[in-house]
Amino acid sequence: MRRHHLFLVLIAAVMVSIGLVWRSLPGAPQAPDNGAVAGENRSGQNLPISHIVLFNSGVGYFQREGVIDGDARVDLQFPTGDVNDLLKSLVLQDLGNGKVTSISYDGQEPIEHTLKTFAIDLTGNPTFGQLLNQARGEKIEVTLQNDNGVATSTLTGTIVGMETQTEPGPREVHMLNLLGPEGMRSIPLNAVQRVRFQNAVLESELQRALAVLANAHNSQKKNVTVQFHGEKKRPVKIGYAIEAPMWKSSYRLVLDKAGKTTLQGWAIIENTSDEDWKEVQLALVSSRPISFQMDLYAPLFVPRPIVEPERFASLRPPEYQGPLANAQNMAMLGGLQGGLGMQGGAGMPALAPGQTQLGVQSGRPPGFQGNSQNMPLNSYQLGNNFAPVPGVSRLNYDQLQQRRQERKQAGEQAKKLGEAIVWNDAFDPTASIDAAALADVVGDQARHVIDHKISLARQRSALLPLVNQEITVQRVSVFNEQVNAKFPLRGLKIKNATGQPLMQGPVTVYEGGSYAGDARLPDLQANEERLLSFAVDQAVEVKSETKPMPDSLAMLRILKGVVEQTHRQRSTTKYLIKNRSDQERTLIVERPVQSGWKLVGEEKPTERTRSAYRFEWKVPSGKSLVRDVVEERTYPTRIALLGMNPDSIELLVRSTVATPKLREELGKVIESKRHLSDTQKELTRLRSQLGEATQEQNRIRTSLEKVPANTSLHKRYLEKLDKLETEIEMLQNQTKENQEKEKKQSAEFEKYLADLTVD
Repeated sequence: MRRHHLFLVLIAAVMVSIGLVWRSLPGAPQAPDNGAVAGENRSGQNLPISHIVLFNSGVGYFQREGVIDGDARVDLQFPTGDVNDLLKSLVLQDLGNGKVTSISYDGQEPIEHTLKTFAIDLTGNPTFGQLLNQARGEKIEVTLQNDNGVATSTLTGTIVGMETQTEPGPREVHMLNLLGPEGMRSIPLNAVQRVRFQNAVLESELQRALAVLANAHNSQKKNVTVQFHGEKKRPVKIGYAIEAPMWKSSYRLVLDKAGKTTLQGWAIIENTSDEDWKEVQLALVSSRPISFQMDLYAPLFVPRPIVEPERFASLRPPEYQGPLANAQNMAMLGGLQGGLGMQGGAGMPALAPGQTQLGVQSGRPPGFQGNSQNMPLNSYQLGNNFAPVPGVSRLNYDQLQQRRQERKQAGEQAKKLGEAIVWNDAFDPTASIDAAALADVVGDQARHVIDHKISLARQRSALLPLVNQEITVQRVSVFNEQVNAKFPLRGLKIKNATGQPLMQGPVTVYEGGSYAGDARLPDLQANEERLLSFAVDQAVEVKSETKPMPDSLAMLRILKGVVEQTHRQRSTTKYLIKNRSDQERTLIVERPVQSGWKLVGEEKPTERTRSAYRFEWKVPSGKSLVRDVVEERTYPTRIALLGMNPDSIELLVRSTVATPKLREELGKVIESKRHLSDTQKELTRLRSQLGEATQEQNRIRTSLEKVPANTSLHKRYLEKLDKLETEIEMLQNQTKENQEKEKKQSAEFEKYLADLTVD
């Protein structure tokens, strides 16, 4: 408060001495820093805002101008959130013979880094016990209290440390170990009413750390000092781009009974800063400049690795486990090797005592003895009271408290995440449509310069006129089945004849002195036409019926033995239109553009957008109209002639799109396929006969072994066996000949097809 009063006194003195009135920004500027001119002990000047350029992309350019005399200092003040943008975009200009010598600003060291420099570390919101544990070895004065909270006695001693103990219940109790004149004693922390440090330096460190925390809450504004060096009076300029609300536009479209149409446009601006705009030259720019934020304000510290010197560790005598399986049953236990490894087998190294499978210590050292409730005593500080176990890292008191806090935060975060997943909105497949539309106007710029200077108080908004001009419009009705399947929308086809681009915004339509509806105007370039719709046209009814036609073959050809067929598919949409009004309607029908389809027939669109065809038809008053829109698409199919049967090929021969040359070649293919088929059938027959003869031969040989020699039956079997042998030899020769024939025909047929190409 004293600095604030001093600041006001100094400002008043400067105003009286030089006769100039400077508007001061809110907040108390700091005293001159090391960058100030030697011997100067006055506050710097404030340059008022003279020019503002607002973009509809969320940034604004601000320019300050003023006159300085000789070596001067200019003080500016910005919210903390704007400092990064300031450091990224600040430009300065001394229009005389002077120059800028330095720019200084309030620093922002991370508060965690600052707090760690004090003897008592307050980062992480430490508990009472953690604070005392940090002061181990310090002398303190402790005031004890009874169960009613009444002070009973005062102790003086040295902090040995903190620990936790488990009492019957079970209940965890935090204990303060204190070394006093009468020896060491352990005091329950809930019995301590007050603690005072005997060390004045430590007490001061704690107070300073708390002051840092308090200042962090109030550091909403930062001072920036610009030091100029030069002679005489001269103008200077300071410019920068920072975050600002995007300016918006809204329009009114007035249609009177005489047919005159007037477009009135307004720009909506907001001054969300803590400074009044006074006699400022304002420009509004409609564009999409690339803008981003970068953390240039906070000091950045690069993490460095910790390199430890190489040390030799003595070897521990190995302990060998007894065998659990011999050579005979090792295969049976093969699937359990991972489990055996936990006990010192081949799968995993054996765990140290007090360590679980996941490497997290169980808190039970060798020789552990629980209490009557089988609860561990001081389970988180065993490393201080027991011999260390190699490979096991015990938690101390501070680590215990930190781990509990982390578990609590993780649980709360998981709960919030679960609620977010449960109540999350369903995926919207149209969410990217607006983003794709915005991308189309990237790079387009429209600049509106307000022809007079404006004044706008802080935290106030204003409407500024952009355009007020008569334009030409055409009344239409726009039908889109996806918007309304029965009625079109009343609309207007407007042309931007204002000579300047128009920024997107809402349009309120007034017709005949009355409100008619609302529309949306997209970004519109000069002389560009666009449709607007503002109401439902219930006087016109539209019904559409789509009738697909059967597929037909449009083209047929052979390419290297593959038949390529092009099929044609047609779809006819019939529009039945009824105009019940007493005026003729100009109806614009929007039909979606389907990938792969093209318009055929008599009806042609008047224009096409990225996603729709537009047909324009005149519908007389009280009359009906029928229009057919025909679309067609073609799609190819491919099939190899080698895999087709003769009947399917015969259908292609009889096709009306087959050329005479194509029919001739397909006839040759059919003939070759039939010859090959005959050979394959003959080969199949011979193989069947050969199999039957061989089977009969085996039967007779088996029977011959059972019949006595020199009998008539034995002689008969021998004769039949001789005939079968002759027949088998003949069948084998015929089979071999047909195999060669079938192989030759197949090779010749495949070669023929591979070279066959007919358009």
